[in-house]
Amino acid sequence: MAFIEMDREKLKHNFKYLDELFTKNNIRWGVVSKLLCGNPQFIKELLNLGIKEIHDSRISNLKTIKRIDPTVQTVYIKPPARRSIKSLVRYADVSFNTEYSTIQAISDEAAKQGKNHKIIIMIELGDLREGIMGNDLMEFYSKVFNLPNIEIVGLGTNLNCLHGVMPSHDKLIQLSLYKQLIEEKFKKNIKWVSGGSSVTIPLLMKKLVPAGVNHFRVGETLYLGNNLITGKPIKGMKSDVFRLFAEIIELTEKPKMPIGEMGVNVAGEKTEISESDYGKTSYRAILDIGLLDINPEYIIPVRKNIYFSGASSDMIVMDIGNTRANLKVGDLIEFRLKYMGVLSILNSNYIEKILT
Repeated sequence: MAFIEMDREKLKHNFKYLDELFTKNNIRWGVVSKLLCGNPQFIKELLNLGIKEIHDSRISNLKTIKRIDPTVQTVYIKPPARRSIKSLVRYADVSFNTEYSTIQAISDEAAKQGKNHKIIIMIELGDLREGIMGNDLMEFYSKVFNLPNIEIVGLGTNLNCLHGVMPSHDKLIQLSLYKQLIEEKFKKNIKWVSGGSSVTIPLLMKKLVPAGVNHFRVGETLYLGNNLITGKPIKGMKSDVFRLFAEIIELTEKPKMPIGEMGVNVAGEKTEISESDYGKTSYRAILDIGLLDINPEYIIPVRKNIYFSGASSDMIVMDIGNTRANLKVGDLIEFRLKYMGVLSILNSNYIEKILT
């Protein structure tokens, strides 16, 4: 049976590393928990680290967080759907917003629930996902500042997630300047300039994040220890907080090339034929995990000289070469995971989740 492990000590190590980095630079930060897909035992481990602020893009996950610890500040990190506003106000203390009509609806619902709801206004800085255009910012703020039961606590931006536009010193300076302009025009205090995410951490390490940016929200680097600019692990961080294991359910020597009339497979793919492989054989290990759980592009076998041969909905086939390589049915194959790999596995109901 396939399963994924989360190592609590390695998670703790990465959290301490980041917390010291942000503290040294006078930056407040929150942990993005969406990778955990609302898994209660993993969320408890986050909270056990002493985290006081958690960000997520699913209200159901925020509900789980509030059930475990009602005191933690929850932040909803995408523009809310109008149909979810009642639950948003109930389970999120803060939300990212870009639409005035949505904030109006949040204001009305917050009044009904007897709450004040905090808002961060997202600004477009080039990646073309969520965000208000800079030319519209002052008019937008002039309206939202007057809404009851709404507290505007910050402005922010999102970079790299859609088109891969990278954060830069100049873009973060621009974000800081927007804050100064708003405070001067409206005589209001903006607490947070949320310009940082995992992809911004390398800039922080190089002292290229302006002092005005005082809030980060971090997920991937906490869990995987990655420098998202170089694609390599950050020195001193753990890259294997999560490990995936899949069991060998068949191990047989078979022809390297399929036999028969060729069509497309269940994934809509057509196998490329290599004439040089006709007549050759190799050992093929079938694993108890498939496309329903994970795209093989997002997992990397730890064992050397083992390669992906193909996948169907419930099985992945690995080519292990000309020998059995001391493997047998029932053995486990270990994989390292990319971010989307962890996300897929933790979102699968068919993969066991284990805390170590």
